[in-house]
Amino acid sequence: MARTTRRAGRKERMAARTAKANLAAPFTLRKIASVSVIDDESIAIVERNADRILDEIGMEFRGDPDTIELFKAHGARVDGERVRFDPGWCRDKIKTAPSIFTQHARNSSKAIQIGGNAQVYAPSFGPPFVHDMEHGRRYATLEDFRNITKLHHQLGAINHSGGVVVEPVDVPVELRHLHMAHTHLTMNDKPFMGAVTAPERARDTIEMCKIAMGSRFVEENCVLYSVVNTNAPLVMDETMLWALKEYAQAGQCTVVSPFVLGGAMSPVSVAATLAQVLAEVMASVALIQLIRPGAPAAFGTFFSPISLKTGAPTFGTPEGTLFQMCAKTLADRLGLPFHSVGGLTAAKVPDAQAGYESQAQLMGATLAGVNFIIHATGCLEGLLTTGYEKIVMDADRCSALQRFTQGVDFSETAQAMDAFAEVNPGGHFLGAQHTQDNFETAFWMGEMSDNGTFEQWQAEGASWTHERATARVKDLIENYEPPEMDIEVREALDAFVERRSQEITGERP
Repeated sequence: MARTTRRAGRKERMAARTAKANLAAPFTLRKIASVSVIDDESIAIVERNADRILDEIGMEFRGDPDTIELFKAHGARVDGERVRFDPGWCRDKIKTAPSIFTQHARNSSKAIQIGGNAQVYAPSFGPPFVHDMEHGRRYATLEDFRNITKLHHQLGAINHSGGVVVEPVDVPVELRHLHMAHTHLTMNDKPFMGAVTAPERARDTIEMCKIAMGSRFVEENCVLYSVVNTNAPLVMDETMLWALKEYAQAGQCTVVSPFVLGGAMSPVSVAATLAQVLAEVMASVALIQLIRPGAPAAFGTFFSPISLKTGAPTFGTPEGTLFQMCAKTLADRLGLPFHSVGGLTAAKVPDAQAGYESQAQLMGATLAGVNFIIHATGCLEGLLTTGYEKIVMDADRCSALQRFTQGVDFSETAQAMDAFAEVNPGGHFLGAQHTQDNFETAFWMGEMSDNGTFEQWQAEGASWTHERATARVKDLIENYEPPEMDIEVREALDAFVERRSQEITGERP
């Protein structure tokens, strides 16, 4: 009986803490300084080399003659699909991009700031597989996509619903974007990402936002945050280019994030990769500003060194963290918000390797001051897999880091001089009024770590972290309640998905 009571009490305490977590701020405003590891001389070297790359080598923008003509009309040097830029040309065009902007959500209270001293933690993006401790690794389905969206809706430390949190492989490729956007808009009310795999899919996402938030509101505000990857080295391919154009024309945010495996897609040094990435971002963001001056944009990076023994990507390495800390400084100098990666790991299951690799990468991103931390939750197997248990384990780490970035409280309450007056030398502060008044918020308390005694842990079932995470995932999914939505809006979204599905597939109703 005692064991059952202890378990029930612990469950009630967890439920209470979860309710408070769901009231967390929609994003974190840092109160501590960012960490940079690049000095002025090194900055000058990287920026000079990036200018040389753009001037002497240039960048290719493939599959769209209109883009080439636009560059040419504004003074860039064009040779087929290769575009070269005079030093300073791209920086001049980038000046119209906002350094801080708001991405609005369907729920206005969950709008987020992008840039400045704000930090946003967002889910992993793109894995075709899911993993949980009961069923193992398997291809993801639309049900998995919906379940993972339910989790992120309820996890207060996660500020964003994400994008392709997993690939729902049971849905035809040409229809997936409809069901993913529909899920983000109906099962979560945080901001989310737009589709980038085809221009018509980008347009569909924008139209669905107009249904959910109003056409005029979407036309006048940023409601989508979408990531286009350059095809390193120095190529923007047709698919990404067309998505970039759609979102830029609509005044929505486009993140230019070169996807670089160091040693394969860039030279085998951080210094050279920084120059290459800076060049690719500057040329691409300059294009966004040519299309629509003032359109929101962000400097993105995905850099992972490869093992020069096996050719496999590596995660949680010193080079990855050093790269982020340098690239953030380069983004600041351009006046652009900075987007980069969080809790990456090559681990296949939520084990010790997953924990220390993800924590190292996530801590590096937090210290660097990354404004938008993607892949903050769920990564396994180098982004081939999203782990259910890993999501809630990572969310706990995000919560701890958000507390860390608030720094030390030196308010009159925190100074606690009344507690010193109350407690005699040699006494203790457990019963002090100051402790009673502040015990719930004084220290960060996570959901996943077990800080009890060995005997208490044993009495409560001797569960390992992944077992506690399994129970938490089940509890969140079972007790999920969808956010409110006007019935007419929901019906309009349903009808849009049905109509567009019929148009895309050629089927008649």
